[in-house]
Amino acid sequence: MKQPGISGAIPAGRFVDLSHRLMPDREEYHLRLKNVNTAERYSQYIVDEGTWYILQDIEMSSHCGTHIEFPYHHSKTGLDAASFGLDRLIAPCVLIDFKYKKADDAVTLGELQEYAELIQAGDSVLFNFGLDMNYRTEKSHERPYLSMEAAKWLAEVKKINIIGSDASGLEIKRAPNQPIHQYLMERQIAIIEFAANLDSLTKKRFMLFVLALAVEGLDSCPVRLVAYEDV
Repeated sequence: MKQPGISGAIPAGRFVDLSHRLMPDREEYHLRLKNVNTAERYSQYIVDEGTWYILQDIEMSSHCGTHIEFPYHHSKTGLDAASFGLDRLIAPCVLIDFKYKKADDAVTLGELQEYAELIQAGDSVLFNFGLDMNYRTEKSHERPYLSMEAAKWLAEVKKINIIGSDASGLEIKRAPNQPIHQYLMERQIAIIEFAANLDSLTKKRFMLFVLALAVEGLDSCPVRLVAYEDV
């Protein structure tokens, strides 16, 4: 199957949507839509009365829904949405199952080192905490976190690309200045929050497509997060 803009053929496989569907006026990080009559705003368009032809103004948080936080979010010299490379937004990914973890449990260095052979240099890494059902509920911020020792090992030893989970984050709760964010983003590592449907994946390794808008100066961006698994 030949795809426009993609070099070579895509082998047989399956795509899995790892994103939450966004609902205007119902998101914690706001999302609002406003319909605009196209002809009223742009006079060059001629529209007969009764013809449906609209534009929409979108007002939303950069952290709405399933989103990627680029290094610029916590580093003045960090890469933003436009400068973060496409070769990093589409990259191999590893899924690690931590569904046995409870809220406020740490993901430790020792636990991650058990996956040392699975995690390769340049991989993105997603943690499955089994928490996507808590999205848009009062429990949405009840989650485990990533220890600093584990973060350093992933960044310095494994040299990962992107890290994320199906929870609201990986940050050490109530820690001043969000040290996990600071540490990773100073090293140009992006973070994905609120992934979904990780239980639908059948492979531990797959290609991850992080479909973000290339907006200059944008710190973070809601995404269509997609996995591609070989059959």
